[in-house]
Amino acid sequence: MSLPQSGVKTLALLSSVLFPAIALAQDAPKIDTGDTAWVLASAALVLLMTPGLAFFYGGMVRTKNVVTTLFQSFSAFAVGGLIWAICGYSLAFSKGTPFLGGFEWALLGGVGQEPNPDYSATVPHLGFMIFQAMFAIITPALFTGAFAERVKFKGWLALCALWSLVVYVPVAHWVWGVGGWIRDFGGLDFAGGMVVHMTAGFSALALAIALGRRKDFGAAHKPYDVGYVAVGTGLLFFGWLGFNGGSALGANGLAAQAVANTTFAGCASFATWMLVDSFVRGKASLVGACIALVAGLVAVTPAAGFVTTTSALLIGAITGVVVNFACSFVKNTLKIDDTLDVFACHGIGGTLGTILTGVFATKAVNSAGGDGILFGGMDVMKGNITGGLVVAAYSFIATFILAKVVSAVFGLRVDASDEETGLDATQHDELVNSNFEGAAPAHGPATIRSVA
Repeated sequence: MSLPQSGVKTLALLSSVLFPAIALAQDAPKIDTGDTAWVLASAALVLLMTPGLAFFYGGMVRTKNVVTTLFQSFSAFAVGGLIWAICGYSLAFSKGTPFLGGFEWALLGGVGQEPNPDYSATVPHLGFMIFQAMFAIITPALFTGAFAERVKFKGWLALCALWSLVVYVPVAHWVWGVGGWIRDFGGLDFAGGMVVHMTAGFSALALAIALGRRKDFGAAHKPYDVGYVAVGTGLLFFGWLGFNGGSALGANGLAAQAVANTTFAGCASFATWMLVDSFVRGKASLVGACIALVAGLVAVTPAAGFVTTTSALLIGAITGVVVNFACSFVKNTLKIDDTLDVFACHGIGGTLGTILTGVFATKAVNSAGGDGILFGGMDVMKGNITGGLVVAAYSFIATFILAKVVSAVFGLRVDASDEETGLDATQHDELVNSNFEGAAPAHGPATIRSVA
């Protein structure tokens, strides 16, 4: 004999009242060890990307500016990491308004070992938080390439802290936070096309314009070490598998899809860039190809968990061509001194990937996503274009204002003599080798201090 439906509901209600602990235990999210292991491993992979970026940028600048370029990336660990722990994570991910979260998790209070079902149903809340911290650390480091060889280190530290709070944190909430307006409007950004790359790319453009050109802009110079660039690119590629794959927040099929998409988009961008350089410019360069690989990884980032592998190949191939010409256009036509092509790579690449996500996204890959134009949907494209336009404009304007404020209060651009001497000597008293290219610093030769 079976109870009527009303009887079943009554018994369920009585059970939850009489035995609340049992009911809560059944409903409580459970940690999955495989998911947790993958997210924590991915956090470590993303952590490695910041040193990778340091080598990538450090190899491209002149010998006299290698140390400061490396140091700018490494210092983002301290500044970005502390901002994230103090209030950045809370303002980005706790519930608040559509534009900013609250202080519920300030100083990581309430961020514990149990999962938070709003973000990571099978991973400890601390695990989700630390994974996101790695994104917050590397993003401001990305735009240091735009002002390489001409910024005071103290000014950079102030800019990094302010930018993290004023630009990165709000945009992260808009796109990924519960109640964020771009998220609710239908925008899709799997791993940071808008949050990481568009913010960094359009901020790079603002800083290049606000600071002006280097004194010898346009003059040919040799990069410090192409090997550094290649090693840095390899570390970035390796870490990017966690950057995108870890954003699935589980050891599952979606993570595998994201890793595959990331790999092949990078390969496709690398290939098409080499073809353009070989047939249009006469020869291919390793530095150019490394930039191409990074650009392809940038473009596939927003799409990695929403598109098929075939679509990822197309995204990478398109990006290799577009960003190649964008690099030349920014420097040669617009005459903007974006030292290491950050805007072309991250700004243009991130925007392109955000738009192409609206073309190629399909629920067949990720049911939690949406269908792009190719599959009969318009909502993703509307959300991504609207969100992308706002993110681009906000990042540019806010960063331009911050640059002027930091310049007035702390000083941001070095003077002409320091620029000529080199920032390694004038900012840090450290040189990468004794064959220093440039005048000796007025206060005596720099030395590498031993800690032994």
